Amino acid sequence: VQLQASGGGLVQPGGSLRLSCAASGSGFRITDMGWYRQAPGKQRELVASITSSGSSNFADSVKGRSTISREPAKNTVYLQMNSLKPEDTAVYYCALDGSRVLSGGNLQVFRSWGQGTQVTVSS
Repeated sequence: VQLQASGGGLVQPGGSLRLSCAASGSGFRITDMGWYRQAPGKQRELVASITSSGSSNFADSVKGRSTISREPAKNTVYLQMNSLKPEDTAVYYCALDGSRVLSGGNLQVFRSWGQGTQVTVSS
């Protein structure tokens, strides 16, 4: 499974952006997709996630100003962030939780990560 993230960049405080992440590959089933972020000197943290049934979860720091959505036909997840703040500055990583059936019939559960996209909120 490969994840290709896009949509990062430089945004002014109060601005918006939309991150996209497309999964490619075959032979797997997606359960959850989500976005994490890591600021310099800090641990990676969950920003938002969405299940295959469409249930979403947000970090308190972005709740109310972010939405997450999926386009199952394209194996793509989107993160819309509004009212951006300087503290949103970080590298954003897409994550996919999935499963696949191995040749011996065993079920393998896995997590794949995208390459990260920089989001900088600054005037």
